[in-house]
Amino acid sequence: MDWAERAKQLWGRVSTRNRRRLVFYPSLVLAVLLPLRWLTYMPGESYHGPFGPLNLEEELYKTDLEKHVRMLGGTIGDRNIARPGTLEKTRDYLEKELASMNFVVTKQTFYVGSVACDNLSVDIAGAAKAQEIVLVGAHYDSAEDAAGADDNGSGVAATLALAKVFRGKTPGRTVRFVLFANEEPPYFWTETMGSVQYARAAKARGDAIVAMLSLETIGYYKEEAGTQHYPFPMSAFYGDKGDFIGFVGNTASRGLVHEIIGAFRGNTQFPSEGAALPAFIAGVGWSDQWSFWKEGYPGVMVTDTAPFRNPNYHTKNDLPDTLDYPRFARVVRGLEHVIDVLAH
Repeated sequence: MDWAERAKQLWGRVSTRNRRRLVFYPSLVLAVLLPLRWLTYMPGESYHGPFGPLNLEEELYKTDLEKHVRMLGGTIGDRNIARPGTLEKTRDYLEKELASMNFVVTKQTFYVGSVACDNLSVDIAGAAKAQEIVLVGAHYDSAEDAAGADDNGSGVAATLALAKVFRGKTPGRTVRFVLFANEEPPYFWTETMGSVQYARAAKARGDAIVAMLSLETIGYYKEEAGTQHYPFPMSAFYGDKGDFIGFVGNTASRGLVHEIIGAFRGNTQFPSEGAALPAFIAGVGWSDQWSFWKEGYPGVMVTDTAPFRNPNYHTKNDLPDTLDYPRFARVVRGLEHVIDVLAH
C-alpha cells in the first residue's frame, strides 16, 4: 500500500468535527502570521558581525551624547510637573544648548492647569523643497520618580547632537528638530501631551511634514541571550538578544519605515529591525509619533524597545552609567545618514 492510500484511510477514520479542527486551526494561524510577516518584512539585511573602533564622527557623537545624558539623567534626573522646577530647568538647558549652536529657538507654550509647558523647535531651511519638512523629535520629561537617562535622555541627547551636525548642512527639504514636554503619564495620549499640542498646531498651520522620527529610548543594548522580549505575537519573528535598534511605524507609515531602515542598513554597521504594525499592538504607539499619526502625518519611532529590554525603565535606576555610549553613538551616526536621505 502506497503512502497516498494509507493517508486516505487514516483521514477516513477522523471524525467530521476533528477534520474541521485540523483544517481550521492551521488556517487561523496562517491568517494571522502571513499578514504579520508582510508587515515585518524590511528591505536590506541587518548587520551581523564584530564592531571596529569608533571613527572620528562617532567619537564626537559619543562625547556629546554622554554629556547631555549625564546632565538630563544625572544632574537634573526626575523631571516633570510633579517635581516643581525640574521641567523648567530642563527646558532652560535645552534652549541654551540650541542657542549655543546659533539656532533661533521657537517656543510653543501651553498650560497644564497653571503650569506653563514648552515645546522647543529649530529649523534648518531646505532649498529645492523647503516647504516639505522632515521632523526629528524627542520628549524631554521623565516618568515620575524615574531618573530618565534612557527614557528619554537618550532621545533628547540624540536630537541635540543631530541638530548640531545638521546646522552646517543645506538640505533639500527643511529639517526641523523638536523637543516635546509631557510625553509620560499622566499626560500620555491626552490633550496635555506636548506632541499632541505640537502636531495639532502643525496641522492647523498646514505644515507639510513628510516624515516624523520620534527618538525614544535609544541608548540601552545587551548582547546576551534572553535580554530581549516582545509583545505578542512579535516573538515569532525576532531573536532574544537586545543588541539592535528598532524602527516602528503604523501600517499607514509602512513606506516611510522601509525608506528609513533601507537607508540605515545601507550605510550603518549596526543590527536593526523594523516593522509597520497595527497601532493596537502593545508598544507600537508608545511615543510622540502617535500624536502625528492622529493628524495624518507619517511617523516612525526609533527605539531600543524600552520596557521590552531595559529593566531600569521608569525607575530610579535608569541612570547614565547604564547606557552603552559606543553603540549609542553608532546608532546616531546612522540616523544622520537616514535624515540626509529623507531630506534630499
